[in-house]
Amino acid sequence: MGKLDGKVALITGGSSGIGLTTTKLFIAEGAKVVITGRNQTTLNAVAEELGANVLAIQADAVDPGSMEKAVAKTITTFGSLDIVYANAGIASPTPLGGTELSVFEEVLQVNITGVFFTVQAALPHLKEGASVILTGSTRATDGAPGRSAYAASKGAISSMARVFVSELSPRGIRVNTVVPGATRTSIWKKTTPEETAKLEATQARTIPLNRMGDPEEIANVALFLASDDSSFVQGAEITVDGGARSSPFGAPIYRQD
Repeated sequence: MGKLDGKVALITGGSSGIGLTTTKLFIAEGAKVVITGRNQTTLNAVAEELGANVLAIQADAVDPGSMEKAVAKTITTFGSLDIVYANAGIASPTPLGGTELSVFEEVLQVNITGVFFTVQAALPHLKEGASVILTGSTRATDGAPGRSAYAASKGAISSMARVFVSELSPRGIRVNTVVPGATRTSIWKKTTPEETAKLEATQARTIPLNRMGDPEEIANVALFLASDDSSFVQGAEITVDGGARSSPFGAPIYRQD
């Protein structure tokens, strides 16, 4: 038996990166999964690869009507909704002194407003025992230069999650946050394998476990939060970053050996 047998999950941004890895894991654990994204070609490719247990819907998390339609199609196709993983996000750089208003606002709109309206669209269909999972980031607290909008948006996720907990606990709905650190996904890939390896090595020096994470390691935490294994876990932030957030001075760059 899988940990998610009989459950239906909605994963925004489920056609690439951590979202896609999580989609595959949820299906392997018995779930039927609806994924949303902006790129129809990418969505089609994922749907073809994963078969009948996935439904791929082109939808924009920023557009409440678009998400409501995606949720309605989820219910029509699979009959219920048990898990919402509001994972869609963008990470455009917004350096102080060189950022257009439209770029800054888009990051906030996708990463905050989009998450809120994703959960709101799903809410009428969520029953006691349902799980809502949000995606935070260590960027919320690490002060990385050039990332003001992204850091602010992920800090907002932590704040918003606390409100969701107070509003949804009376209905028996759990809300928790996965906080990834540096993870090997396509957004880290450079033009050559050598450049990618160099970047990963540089990142590794800032992580106590001396390596970047793999998408599967984030997906496993999402699986825990989606499943009944975490039935009394409410309002948690689980950081998956090899120790970079909790013990920055434990990183190799600071070691004397």
